[in-house]
Amino acid sequence: MIKISVVTAVYNRHKTVGQAIESVLGQSYQAIEIIAIDGASTDGTLATLELYRPRLGLLISERDQGIYDALNKGIKHATGDVVGFLHADDIFEDSEVLAKVAAAFQDPTIDAVYGDLVYVRHDDISHVIRYWKSGHYDNAALFRGWMPPHPTFYVRRSIYERLGGFDTRYRIAADYDTILRFLAVGKIHAVYIPEVLVRMRAGGVSNRSLKTIISKSIEDFDILKRNQVGGIITLFKKNFSKLSQFFRHE
Repeated sequence: MIKISVVTAVYNRHKTVGQAIESVLGQSYQAIEIIAIDGASTDGTLATLELYRPRLGLLISERDQGIYDALNKGIKHATGDVVGFLHADDIFEDSEVLAKVAAAFQDPTIDAVYGDLVYVRHDDISHVIRYWKSGHYDNAALFRGWMPPHPTFYVRRSIYERLGGFDTRYRIAADYDTILRFLAVGKIHAVYIPEVLVRMRAGGVSNRSLKTIISKSIEDFDILKRNQVGGIITLFKKNFSKLSQFFRHE
């Protein structure tokens, strides 16, 4: 049976992290390892995580260099065949998500699996704000600014061992760098599950203010050049494509 490691990186999210952990524990698929990486929270997050310690594969609480440093720690300690992430503000769409992910990985030629994601209101996770429909992957799509939602992106641990984890030089867009490095440079085989896998609360770091949006675009442009996937036009298409997510429905 394929073992899936789910890494949750968290800092000062005591109101939502329990719901994220419960979402993993509520999965019908049982071969799961939960790894919680807390950045030395000061708001009661660690106390919440301690309640779940007997059911966690690993709990680390210490200062880190940001979310991507924390996720790298999770990858380093993961023992599963496949590694994915569920952030502290997010939940799985239903109890069958990881069963569907595991079923896709039964094909040994598949290196990664991804699906769709919906953004929901922070105070009402039943209220969908944006619908991110991924669609099937092809290499040309990367030059059109396409990327799958990273919280739905599950990858064999062997790929991280071969191609590396998150580049912590990027503070906001290291997930985009990893996806391009895996798909465009590493040429891994990724398949699409055409269903919503994750509900993400709106208000993440990459969309928090105009300043962070600009900073993210600067990082995105450097990532595109570094991985030789287009340039300013690709960046424009990537940003412009997000507008349709506000009008798309399941």
